[in-house]
Amino acid sequence: MEKALIEAKNLVKTYGEGEGLMYALNGVSITVYEHDFLVILGGSGCGKSTFLNMIGAIDKVDSGEIIVNGRDIVKLNDRGLTLYRRNEVGFVYQFFNLINDITVYQNVTLAPGSRNKERAEQLLDSVGLLDKKNKFPRQLSGGQQQRVAIARALNKPSDILLCDEPTGALDDASGKAVLKLLEEIHNEGKTIVLVTHTREIAQMANRIITMKSGQVVSDVRNENIVKAEEIEW
Repeated sequence: MEKALIEAKNLVKTYGEGEGLMYALNGVSITVYEHDFLVILGGSGCGKSTFLNMIGAIDKVDSGEIIVNGRDIVKLNDRGLTLYRRNEVGFVYQFFNLINDITVYQNVTLAPGSRNKERAEQLLDSVGLLDKKNKFPRQLSGGQQQRVAIARALNKPSDILLCDEPTGALDDASGKAVLKLLEEIHNEGKTIVLVTHTREIAQMANRIITMKSGQVVSDVRNENIVKAEEIEW
């Protein structure tokens, strides 16, 4: 039986009020299983990034449950949410979110609880950037910066990597290199949830969820997984 790592149940998130009320999430239920490579697919405004922010404790839902390791993180206080973000999920953003006036190495060791020098250097080596550890992010290409961001997300004890349009700001070659790295990370045992509007990228996932207008419209197993290096978009 598959082990559920995150169980999101009937999530609702709204913005505005009265006639201007809009549903970013409207009763969304998604389970993330151990060792999933789950792609959430949909156009702009469908709710996919909102969902990722909810399970990553970046934002709060109006109602619903998010069960992680037997507890509902919706009910956690600020300290509990901080510990959850620190220890249980890693986050990779579309625009890297690196700090430009500190070095690559310092960015990777920035998060609380992730200052292990040996681990940081191993991660930079694994993403092919150990020789850039004393450079500043502005001295790197977009693809290199995204690989630094992935190394930073991995430099914590979390089992789950959340990726919000990680290739959205990259050219095709850099985007494919980042997808290949994510593929390798998944093969090593990490659970990955990736949101994208690019249908071709979904081909590398073992599960594909499609969202529209704040709701899940399909959740399917992908029986024909395509390697990252073979994806074209």
